[in-house]
Amino acid sequence: MAIEFKKKPGLVVYLTAGDPDLATTRDIVLAAIDNGADVIELGVPFSDPLADGPVIQRASERAVAKGTRLVDVLCLAKELRKARPEAGLILFSYLNPVVRLGMKEFCAKAAEAGADGVLLTDMIVEEAGEYLEAMHANKLAPVFLAAPTSPDARLKAIAENSQGFVYAISRTGITGTQSHLTSDAAQVVERLKKFTALPVAVGFGISNAQHVKAVGEFADAAVVGSAIVQLIEKTDAPGAAAAVGKFVAELRA
Repeated sequence: MAIEFKKKPGLVVYLTAGDPDLATTRDIVLAAIDNGADVIELGVPFSDPLADGPVIQRASERAVAKGTRLVDVLCLAKELRKARPEAGLILFSYLNPVVRLGMKEFCAKAAEAGADGVLLTDMIVEEAGEYLEAMHANKLAPVFLAAPTSPDARLKAIAENSQGFVYAISRTGITGTQSHLTSDAAQVVERLKKFTALPVAVGFGISNAQHVKAVGEFADAAVVGSAIVQLIEKTDAPGAAAAVGKFVAELRA
């Protein structure tokens, strides 16, 4: 499936499904799309999100405590696809919930729900044979993470096996906001561009409009996650969608 970024830089918004609850997540996603998000990464909550910092860890804990499961996220994705058919929709998950459901069944259900693609944070390209086969069979775009520390041979494999876009990690470590972007971000994008014509989105630490603008100087899209999840954490549920919509509009401005 194609992922379209209407402006440069494109804007990818990550949200943890089920935080504070599924109905509020739906409203937040719609507000984000209506205020300029090109792609939504709909996060499946997981009890042990090792790649994430404390903000997203807490969101996952809250969603898991509410009973949010992978099947619930798939149902939410289906609702979102019906409500906003033009928006990009990526399911973002750790591998464990997918394996529990079954790789083939997960990919079939993701396609049925209307997802454009999937990003499994702990799925490495070297071991992705079964995953890629199931993804391709269901016309889903696999999105892989590319780290600044990866050698060129690995970046090439990641680029060749990604579809939709490639997700470049701006720094080593876990997710979370940061005060400034490191030079690693531009360097890994430059290296990836040697191997692919796909858009490259930069994430991990992008937290304000200045960061988004800076990313646009060297990449195709910015991914904003922790800053939005933190905003949701600090806002009462009835006002969360409006708060996120306002923040996304500011990122776009």
